[in-house]
Amino acid sequence: MTAIPRIPARRRTALGACVLALSATVLAGCGGDDPDAGTNGVGKLPPDKIQSRTRTAAAAAEDVHLAGTVVTGKDTYRIDMRLKSGGASGSVTAKGSAFRLLRVGEKLYLKADADFWKRAGDASAASKLQGKYVKVPQADAAYKKFIGFTDKDVLMPGLLTLHGKLATAGHHEQGGTRTIRVTGDGGQGGTLDVSLEGKPYPLRLVRAGRAGTLTFSDWGKSFSLAEPPASETVDYGSSLPAS
Repeated sequence: MTAIPRIPARRRTALGACVLALSATVLAGCGGDDPDAGTNGVGKLPPDKIQSRTRTAAAAAEDVHLAGTVVTGKDTYRIDMRLKSGGASGSVTAKGSAFRLLRVGEKLYLKADADFWKRAGDASAASKLQGKYVKVPQADAAYKKFIGFTDKDVLMPGLLTLHGKLATAGHHEQGGTRTIRVTGDGGQGGTLDVSLEGKPYPLRLVRAGRAGTLTFSDWGKSFSLAEPPASETVDYGSSLPAS
C-alpha cells in the first residue's frame, strides 16, 4: 500500500484559513447581500424618521427641479419648474394652454402666447401680450393662484406630507439612484421614494388620491434668476383678465 503523504501542520493551518475565507465569500454572495450597504442609512430607519429626514434635506437645499402633474379639484396642471428660495422659473400647462412663470423675489411674471390671452378674455390685447413677460399685480387673483407654483418654501412641505399610517415598501430605483419607498395607508395616502445615495432627498412622489405624480432632481444645483429686460416686459396694470 502506498503511503499517503502527510501535509506539514503549518500548511494545514494555512489551507484551513483559505477554505474558511472562501466559504465566507460564497455565503455572502448567496442571498446575504445587505440592500442598505453603502447607502446613507435611512433605509434602516422607521418610516416616520425617513419622512422627517427627507423633509429636512429638502428644506435645506437651495435649489430643485420639480416636474410632473398636480391635480386640484377638476383641474390638472403639468408643471416643470426650477425652484429656489428667492424665486423660480419654468412652465405650467393647464386646460390646454401652456405658459411660463418667472418669479424674482416678490415679482411674478407670466409669459404666454396669443391663444392663452384670448382664452383669458383679452382678445383685443392678445397680439401685444403674446411672447411678453406680463408683470402680475400682487393684488390680482392670478398672483395668488400661480405664486404657489413658484414658492419652494411653501410648496415642498405640503407636497412631502404623506397621509395615514406610514410604512416602508421596499427598495427601488429612480433615475439610476437607489431609493427606499415610504407609503401612507399602503399607498392610498401617497408614496414617496427617498434617495439612499448622498443626502436623503425626495426623488419621486405619487400624491394621495391620484392627485398627481412628481419627480425631483438637480437638488442643490444652482441656477440664475433675473428679471426680464424692459423690452420684453409688459406692466398690465391693476389686474389681469380672468384666467
